[in-house]
Amino acid sequence: MSDSRLRRRSDERRTEQETESSEDLQCPECGGSLAVDEERGETVCTECGLVVEEDGIDRGPEWRAFDAAEKDEKSRVGAPTTNMMHDKGLSTNIGWQDKDAYGNSLSSNQRQKMQRLRKWNERFRTRDSKERNLKQALGEIERMSSALGLPKPVRETASVIYRRALDEDLLPGRSIEGVATSALYAAARQANTPRSLDEVSNVSRVDKDEIARTYRYVVRELGLEVAPADPASYVPRFVSDLDLSDEVERQARELLSNAQDEGITSGKSPVGLAAAAVYAASLLVNERVTQNQVSEVANISEVTIRNRYHELLEAASDIPMDA
Repeated sequence: MSDSRLRRRSDERRTEQETESSEDLQCPECGGSLAVDEERGETVCTECGLVVEEDGIDRGPEWRAFDAAEKDEKSRVGAPTTNMMHDKGLSTNIGWQDKDAYGNSLSSNQRQKMQRLRKWNERFRTRDSKERNLKQALGEIERMSSALGLPKPVRETASVIYRRALDEDLLPGRSIEGVATSALYAAARQANTPRSLDEVSNVSRVDKDEIARTYRYVVRELGLEVAPADPASYVPRFVSDLDLSDEVERQARELLSNAQDEGITSGKSPVGLAAAAVYAASLLVNERVTQNQVSEVANISEVTIRNRYHELLEAASDIPMDA
């Protein structure tokens, strides 16, 4: 007998038992029979309408299926799978706390037993070198993402990029940390939440040159579509870190738009352009910040801010130079 038929029989048997138990119950007011209203989750008397029980538990699935095949396909248990774990979250994880389900401490024999189980559980979770590689890399991506404040979709994308690089054998001759950092840098740019190479290298265990070199290699070999970084995408973060108003952000975007129209943004660092635009905009709306403050937030030199600042003001024909 197939699993679907066995499951169907057990569901029918459970329904019959619930119906029989509900029929045995009587209304406490009039002694009438009770009926279960599954749509409202209530148990009501069929004679006087008294609601005997409410807020019933819906033990069915949250999805709908219109045939047996679709039901078998959608039936599932446990948490959803995720690419941010090397085993996609399908394995068992034994917690480090030496306590039982009631919060009571375990005895010494039980603690030793749980320690052995944890050790063997870890061995089974990473059975070969590829899984150990993936576990280390995804842990690095999670750590760096948290330090950079990147959202969950970026972490998912970075994990997928690293898995592709591992499957296509791009890691020989390169460090795990370097490829993981490059995957995260590419994922952040694809999601329009870019971080500069300096910011990424500050939280990575590899230097800036290796990140840039590995990033170019991974993008070329995997054929990733990564658009050039837009300076305007850095503006909201800089404005927020400097605690400036929305008017400063609007003015900074306008300065960058004028600069792009004039063609002076080509070949220049988008981080430097964004930082200079925020500095110039803060002066134009009388919310003055120092070049040193902007430099610390953007992680670039004050010389770069001064150079880009004058170029942006020259490109904005409707803004006087002595603003």
